Amino acid sequence: MDLTKKQILLTNDDGIDSPGLWAAAEALTSIGYVTVVAPREHCSAMGRGFGRHEDGKIEIRKKMVHGQEWEVYAVGGTPSQTVLHGVLEVLGRKPDLVVSGINYGENLSSDISYSGTVGAAIEAASLGIPALATSYQILEEEWDTFFDLDFSVVAEFTRYFASRMLEKNMPPDVDLLNLVVPFNATLETPWQITRLSHGRYYNPYVIREGTWEDEGHFTSRIIIANDLPEDSDIYTLIKKNLVSVTPVSIDMTSRVDFNDLDILLRN
Repeated sequence: MDLTKKQILLTNDDGIDSPGLWAAAEALTSIGYVTVVAPREHCSAMGRGFGRHEDGKIEIRKKMVHGQEWEVYAVGGTPSQTVLHGVLEVLGRKPDLVVSGINYGENLSSDISYSGTVGAAIEAASLGIPALATSYQILEEEWDTFFDLDFSVVAEFTRYFASRMLEKNMPPDVDLLNLVVPFNATLETPWQITRLSHGRYYNPYVIREGTWEDEGHFTSRIIIANDLPEDSDIYTLIKKNLVSVTPVSIDMTSRVDFNDLDILLRN
């Protein structure tokens, strides 16, 4: 570990074999010392969950990055658990930044609450560590297979925002940034500060053959509302085809007037 450099802990939810993870690793080496601690298995849609039956084993692997052999760490646990294992055991200290991604598929709207990518960033933020969650829009329907994607553009956006977060203190109530890059973005694609859209982006439905006693599986379809605010993340990504950067607070307290709510509940 080179302690003369900024320390970046890199994780994801697609698992340690994900090409998106390694695209991020290569890009981030130019701005800090990168330690990769990622789930051993694919852990999409885990949110900030902790698997009670995960084994917590940490397996040291070798990986070639930029022609150099790295020691990387595959953890038997969810994305949030990998962050804790990374901070408490692998690093033994808080890094300067946690980056989670690059995720296969866009993390938008209220759906970020079940994203394992964002869940890992929230775990870092809960420890007081600046965090960046990054995802890449895909048009394929198969989410569990690592098909061929060029991550070079989204990796550069990841590097850019990671460098800004290392250089600057985020304002109060900005605990993490959620970066989402459209599938056809170039290095010249503008980015915009956005807010989370209300409602769902991935609208769920059940696939089941037979009765309730037979297996049933959730899948989803994307439905875009027609009345989205222009500063929302979905509108920015889908309608404007721009890079969305959403500041996220882990303070889930409603921004409501407490006096008004108190009166409403008492009368």
